Amino acid sequence: MWLIVLEAVAALAVLVFVVWWTMFSGRRRGELPPERQEADRGGNKKLKG
Repeated sequence: MWLIVLEAVAALAVLVFVVWWTMFSGRRRGELPPERQEADRGGNKKLKG
């Protein structure tokens, strides 16, 4: 019984770690301004209608 609980706690810890890692592993200065995001994605403003 304790082995199942221990395994569940370990799985939850891994899940929390993965979520934390993905939330805080982005750019150092936060998100880019919207006009810079378009350029980074390769978007072309002239084609938008």
